[in-house]
Amino acid sequence: MLGSGAFGVVWLARRNDNGARVAIKVLHPEAAVSRESVERFRREAWALSRLQSPHIARMFEFLTGPPFGMALVMEYIDGELLSDLFKRARFSIEDAIGLGVGVLSGVAEMQSVGIIHRDIKPENVILRPNPNGWHAVIFDFNLSRVKKPGSKTSSLTSMHAAIGTVPYMAPEQLLDARRVTESSDVYSVGTILYRAVTGALPFDTRESLREKLQQEARPLTTGRDDTLAKGFERAIAKSLRRRPSERYGNAQQMLDELTGLVAGAS
Repeated sequence: MLGSGAFGVVWLARRNDNGARVAIKVLHPEAAVSRESVERFRREAWALSRLQSPHIARMFEFLTGPPFGMALVMEYIDGELLSDLFKRARFSIEDAIGLGVGVLSGVAEMQSVGIIHRDIKPENVILRPNPNGWHAVIFDFNLSRVKKPGSKTSSLTSMHAAIGTVPYMAPEQLLDARRVTESSDVYSVGTILYRAVTGALPFDTRESLREKLQQEARPLTTGRDDTLAKGFERAIAKSLRRRPSERYGNAQQMLDELTGLVAGAS
């Protein structure tokens, strides 16, 4: 068993034909009696089937029926959770930008097909080793909000419900998860990058929720004066603006900003 949550459990398995490792996410029997849980599981499968980015965990099969109930067969990502890395290390600005480019690339593809993740956080990002260091991969779409082609945005969330992980949620998501937009996921990415560099959060505790709703986040200060550092500070500040209209409108805009910083520094 690789992990367990409120909706399902994830197992490590091997394919019979070639021995390749896969991850199998199975809906808990207790959750399977809930229409909402079943629909969220189906939605996760639908979302994953639409995505091809190397920065998103791939789905191979969606199974229903005996003996497993409902199950997602996904690629097994052999790496380290970003949340575990955060416990022992901080990122340089250069590495934080690399992390941001990877995560935003995945989020941008989601948004291009009408998916808002709503739970971008370090626990949902795995760093897969590669010859150049590591490669960020996003997983767990259970809380995503999906707009399917030709339909209104679908929602299983009750009005005024807060869905997500509080320290990484945008202010509007704290008030009502149905109000999230593409910029809400941008806020979550900005929070991750803020923590990557500083080791802290823009708003530290649950007691700061009122501040998050009424005030702007603490400015990121890197202690560097070079063009790359100052540009990164401005990008994080914009991603964490309290009003959605003052942030990047979507992940692609912030991705373009960060890749432009790297090109300029080069």
